Amino acid sequence: MTEVNSPPRAGGWTRFVTARPGLTLLAALVLTVLAVLAGSGVADRLGSGGWEDPDAQSTYATKALEREFPESQPNLLLLVDSGGASVDTPAVRAEAARLTARLAAEKGIVGVGSYWEADASTAPALRAKDGHEALIAARITGDEKTMGETLDRIAPSYRGEQGPVKVRIGGIVAVRHEMQTTIQEDLTRAELIALPITLVLLVMVFGSAVAALLPLGIGIVAILGTNAVLSGLTAFTDVSVFAMNLTTALGLGLAIDYALFIVRRFREELSTGAEPLGAIATTLRTAGRTVLFSALTVAVSLAAMLVFPQYFLRSFAYAGMAVVLLAAAAALILLPAALVLLGDRVNALDLRRAFRGRPKASGTERTGEGGRGWARTADLVMRRAPFFALATTAVLVLLGLPFLGVRFGTADDRQLPSSAESHVVQQHIRDGFPGSPGGGLEVLAEGKATEAQYSAYKARVAALPEVVQVDGPLVKGDAAYFTVQPEGEAVGDAAQHLVGDLRALKAPFDTKVTGTAAVLVDSKHAIGAQLPWAGAFVAVVTLLLVFLLTGSVLIPLQAVLLNALSLTAMFGAVVWVFQDGHLSGLLGFTSPGSIETTLPVLMFCVAFGLSMDYGVFLLSRIKEEYDATGDHERAVRLGLRRTGGLITAAAVILAVVMVAIGTSRVTNTKMLGLGIALAVLMDAMVIRSLLVPAIMRLTGRATWWAPAPLRGFHARFGLSEGDENPPGGAGNWATGHDGPADTHGDGSPDASGGLREVQRAG
Repeated sequence: MTEVNSPPRAGGWTRFVTARPGLTLLAALVLTVLAVLAGSGVADRLGSGGWEDPDAQSTYATKALEREFPESQPNLLLLVDSGGASVDTPAVRAEAARLTARLAAEKGIVGVGSYWEADASTAPALRAKDGHEALIAARITGDEKTMGETLDRIAPSYRGEQGPVKVRIGGIVAVRHEMQTTIQEDLTRAELIALPITLVLLVMVFGSAVAALLPLGIGIVAILGTNAVLSGLTAFTDVSVFAMNLTTALGLGLAIDYALFIVRRFREELSTGAEPLGAIATTLRTAGRTVLFSALTVAVSLAAMLVFPQYFLRSFAYAGMAVVLLAAAAALILLPAALVLLGDRVNALDLRRAFRGRPKASGTERTGEGGRGWARTADLVMRRAPFFALATTAVLVLLGLPFLGVRFGTADDRQLPSSAESHVVQQHIRDGFPGSPGGGLEVLAEGKATEAQYSAYKARVAALPEVVQVDGPLVKGDAAYFTVQPEGEAVGDAAQHLVGDLRALKAPFDTKVTGTAAVLVDSKHAIGAQLPWAGAFVAVVTLLLVFLLTGSVLIPLQAVLLNALSLTAMFGAVVWVFQDGHLSGLLGFTSPGSIETTLPVLMFCVAFGLSMDYGVFLLSRIKEEYDATGDHERAVRLGLRRTGGLITAAAVILAVVMVAIGTSRVTNTKMLGLGIALAVLMDAMVIRSLLVPAIMRLTGRATWWAPAPLRGFHARFGLSEGDENPPGGAGNWATGHDGPADTHGDGSPDASGGLREVQRAG
C-alpha cells in the first residue's frame, strides 16, 4: 500500500467522482427527487400474471376463446350465499336475477351467466352441494390494468348484503387484483421493518452513527431508484408485481453491502493518516473494484432468466440487473463524494462509548490481532479437512432431499391469506361445489365441421379414462369449443395426463387445448426446454469470471459446485415447508400442495448470484495472500480471517432485508424472501467458513494450477482488484494481501474477524 507521506495519485474515476463532491451530491438529490416522481404509483402498472408461455398452445387457445367465446372464460365470480334458505326459493331467485341483470348492464362486462339461468347440463356445477350457495359468472374485458379498474368500480355495489343474500367476489381477476394490492401493502411494511433493524446492525458494525447512516442512505437511494427503473420498464415490457419485492430487497441489501465494504475501507485508510482524497483513491482501487466485480457476478446470474419466455421470469432479469447496477453505481459515485466531504467526521457520534467508555487509541484493529476466532476455525477445519468436507456435504445433501419430492403447480388464490375475500370464494368452490367450476379443460376447435363430426369427436373425448364429463360444443362460425371436466384436482396428475391425451386425439378439425392444467403442462415444458441453456450460461460465465479473478482452473470449478451445493438447504426447505405445509400455522400461509413452476428458477438465479457475491471477497483475498507468500494453507487461513467477519455481517444484513420481505402475506413472496435469506446465511456461515477451507486444504497447491496458455491469458486479461504489490509485500484491504505479517503492510486495521472484530474496527 502507498506510504502515508506519498499519497496515491487520484486516478480518472476518483477525479470524476470527487472533483466537485457537493455538486455531485446535489445532482444526486435532484435525480432522487425525479426518481420519486417517476416511480410513484408504479405498483398500479405492474402485472400479476406472467407464468404462462406466450407462444404455447394453451395461450393461443385462451386468447381465441376470450375473443370468440367470452362466456367460456369467466374471470369474475359472484358467490351468492342464501344463508339458511335454499338458493331455489323465490326471494333468492328474484334477487339473483336482479344482480345478474345489473352485472350484464355494466360497462366492460360480457358473458354474464348464473346458476339460475343455466341449462340442465351446467347448472349443477354452479350450485353448492348443500344448496345454500350458487354462482354468477362473468368476464371483465381489457388488459390487467383495465380489468382492475373495472373491478374497483363495480365491486362495492355488489359486495355484502343484497336483500336476502350475501355476495362475495372472486374469480381470477379478483385474485390477481387482491394479490397486487396485498404485495404493495406488504412491501411498505417490509421496508419499515428492515430499515430500523438494518440501522441498528450498521451501528453495531461501525459504532459511528455517521458511518452507519451512509450505507443506509445509499440503500434508500437504491430503493427509490428501483421504483423509477420498474416504472420505466413498464413502458416497454410487462413487469410482474412480484419483481417489486425482490428488486427492492436487492436494491437495499446490496447497496448496503457495497457501501459497508467501501466505508470500512475508507475508515481504515484514514486511520493510517491518509488524507480524505488519498483514502478515497485507494478505496476505489481496492474495495471499489471488488464491488464492481461483485455486482457483475450477481447481474450475470439474474441475466440467465432472459432465456425463459414467461414474463414473470424475464421481468426479474430486466429489473434485477438494473437494480444491481444501480446499487453499485450509488455506492461508487455518491458514497465517495460524501466521504470526501466528511473526511474524519465519518467517525463522529460513536454510540458505543456509552456502553464501554472511550475507545483506546490502539487495539486489536491496529495490531492485526482481530479475527483470531476465524483463524482458529480455519486451522481446525484444515487439520480435519476430510471430516469437514464429507460431513458438511452430507448434511447439505440431506437438507436438500425433500426437493426430490417436489410437485409443480400454478399460482392461485391460496397465495393469499385465508381471510382474503377472493381466497374465501375459491375455497368455498373447492370444498362445496361439485367438480371444479372454472377448473376444467377447454378444447378449441377451428375449421368447418358438421354436427355429426362434432358429436363423434365428443364421444371419443368422453371415452378417455381421465374424463368425468364433456359439455358442448358451442359453435360460432367455423369455431367451436368443448369443456372437459377431468378426474381429481384441476392441476392434478390425471388432468395433466389428460392434456396430452386430448392433444394426441385425432379430429377432422384443428384442436387446441387450454385450461389450468394445460397452462401448467406448457409452462413446465417451456422451463424444461430452456433450463439447460440458462444453467450453461450461468456456469460458463461464472467459470470465466472466477478464472479472470484467480488465474486457476480448479477454483472456478470449486466455486460453481460449492455455490450450487449451498442452495440445497433452500430448496429442501421450500418443499418441506411450503409444499408439504410444515410450519404453515407459524408462518401464516395456506399450502397449495405444490410449488409454482417458475419459483425454483428464480430462487436459484438470485441465490446463486448472491453466493458468488460473497465468494468473490473470500477468493480474491486468498488469492492475494497466496501471491504474496506462496504458502497455500496460510493464504486460506488469512483469507478467512480477514473476510469472515465482514462477509458474515453483510450476509446478516441482507438476510434481515429478505426476512422482512418474507413477512409478506402472499405465499410466493414469503417463500422467496425466507428461502433466499436461508441460502445467504448458509453460504456465508457454512460454505465459506467450513467447506471452502476444507476443500482448498484437500486440493493443496494444485488449487492454483493452470496450463501455460491459460496462465498467459490470465496475465494479460486477468482482473486486478487491488494496487500492484509494492516492494515488501504490502497489499490492499479489499482483495489484496497484507504482507507476511498479520497486519496490513501500512499498519491499517484488520478487515474482518467476526462481527465483534468488525465492530471494534469502527
